[in-house]
Amino acid sequence: MKRFVLKAALALIAVSAFAITSAQAQERTLKLSTQNPKGHPITEGAYKFADLVAAKSGGKLKVNVFAGGTLGSDMAVASAMQGGTVDMNIGNSGILAAQVPAFAVFDFPFMFTNTKEADAVVDGPFGKMMHKKLEEKGLVGLAYFELGFRNMTNSKRPLYKVEDIAGLKMRVIPSPINLAWVKALDANPVPMAFGEVYGALESKAIDGQENPLTVIAANKLYEVQKYLAMTNHVYNPQSVVMSKKTWDSLDATNKKIVTDAANEAAKFQRELTRKQAAELVDTLKKGGMTVTEFGPAELAKFSDKMRPVIAQFGVSVGQDVVSQLQAELTKARAAAPAKATAKPATKPAAKAAAPAAK
Repeated sequence: MKRFVLKAALALIAVSAFAITSAQAQERTLKLSTQNPKGHPITEGAYKFADLVAAKSGGKLKVNVFAGGTLGSDMAVASAMQGGTVDMNIGNSGILAAQVPAFAVFDFPFMFTNTKEADAVVDGPFGKMMHKKLEEKGLVGLAYFELGFRNMTNSKRPLYKVEDIAGLKMRVIPSPINLAWVKALDANPVPMAFGEVYGALESKAIDGQENPLTVIAANKLYEVQKYLAMTNHVYNPQSVVMSKKTWDSLDATNKKIVTDAANEAAKFQRELTRKQAAELVDTLKKGGMTVTEFGPAELAKFSDKMRPVIAQFGVSVGQDVVSQLQAELTKARAAAPAKATAKPATKPAAKAAAPAAK
């Protein structure tokens, strides 16, 4: 009987706390942008975030999701957030290097070997430290969603080995490190906003692109790309970012609602991404794609070609940032040794930090 009374009391306290929080929430509507179309795990995560915010605020705080890049490219939206005309964005963490150069570390090839390592890094002190760097640029990082491991597609030929990539015109995220690593493979990088990619592939202005399986499927790139190579060469976290002007205008109650909702939505979104990715190879084959996979020897060759690029950009990113990331990875691997994967467990960050590697 005592246990029942205690549970009832605790439930009443929880309901009362929720009612107080909801009553205190400010009434307003926030604009959230993402490049991905409806149905993609990133966009589904955005809608989950919107639902959580509405529930936690008792409907007083609303989030309108603008999917498919309708508010502009990630770079344009970042500028709009700094100006306060767009409230939020979910985009590649690496693209934020245009604001804070250290974020290029998230585009280093072969940095992560599995998603458990990635979770440990972005949810831990390193991820929080990186988002903190955004505040001086008028942005506030709330949480990390997941785009996943990137793979290559093209319309020219199947890729069985690293040399097969040479000569291809490959769309890349517009950032110096992405231009550099594609050049290191003797391919021709073409920087391009994602909204332009499908049309450029369809018109043959470019031969290929690289993205996680969920992006390839959700954006129907299989309609304009025949060949998919499972390279898993870069892992992309996605930063859930708010305009600092918007953030500063929120009271403490709404800040907590937004932060809690972002973290809860991140867990939901990553689980959804991983579930879909595990099923998509067969789906893309049925869509008409020829799928090849780099073996361990080719992946090791690929990784070796990336070392000079990582060493070069370790300087602009900052050796302290590279060293902190490597320390977090070492800790994560010691806590939960990684199972064998298709990718070699290289240590590019350590190379970048060593003077001899420059």
